[in-house]
Amino acid sequence: MTRVAAVDCGTNSIRLLVADAHPETGELVDLDRRMKIVRLGQGVDRTGRLAPEALERTFAACREYAAAIKEHGAERVRFVATSASRDAENRDEFVGGILDILGVEPEVITGDQEAAYSFTGATKELGPSDGDSYLVVDIGGGSTEFVVGDDHVRAARSVDIGCVRLTERHLVRDGVVSDPPTEPEIAAIRADIEAALDQAEQTVPLREARTLVGLAGSVTTVAAIALGLTEYDSAAIHHSVIRYDQVQE
Repeated sequence: MTRVAAVDCGTNSIRLLVADAHPETGELVDLDRRMKIVRLGQGVDRTGRLAPEALERTFAACREYAAAIKEHGAERVRFVATSASRDAENRDEFVGGILDILGVEPEVITGDQEAAYSFTGATKELGPSDGDSYLVVDIGGGSTEFVVGDDHVRAARSVDIGCVRLTERHLVRDGVVSDPPTEPEIAAIRADIEAALDQAEQTVPLREARTLVGLAGSVTTVAAIALGLTEYDSAAIHHSVIRYDQVQE
């Protein structure tokens, strides 16, 4: 077994996994899982830049993660960054800060790479799809990935809609978030989402899959509400994945 550490830095949250990995099968034995909301993508949709305070929140979380990685004695460390980092003009500041703290250069991956990784992580433990395809939908802070496949990815598309991006675009006025949102604000968000779905369907056959696998905090929050949970319970929600079988149109 090889002790490894992985950091997933998105637009809204940053996650750490330290695990023992089997060198041949890739099977993981979790040792440490952590997640912090850092909102790295604060203002990126409007300014095209990572805000200084967002960078500092992210660096503070990474300092904590660096201590945990050292404590566990991980032999290999990988850091992957997604939507906010892809879009930011000043991402070199982000890359340099992470390199100083963790000693590894963050990989700022493309939307297609993010989609493939999401699919692999979501379906690895679900087993064969019985001849039908999975549709994996990963709702992030800055982007959402749509992936169709069975034992491998057949089609994927990343589109620029996410909870942080749409909130800042349509619900924030003079630094204050509408609560509750107005009907026109909801209509504007729906229009963006519908346009993105049309864009995704140009590449991904969304209606072919009969099993939908939803990822990320938006899905687990809805799942928690549906299950009547008063507190977040990752065991009840099956490690941040909720699966709906026999999904129709």
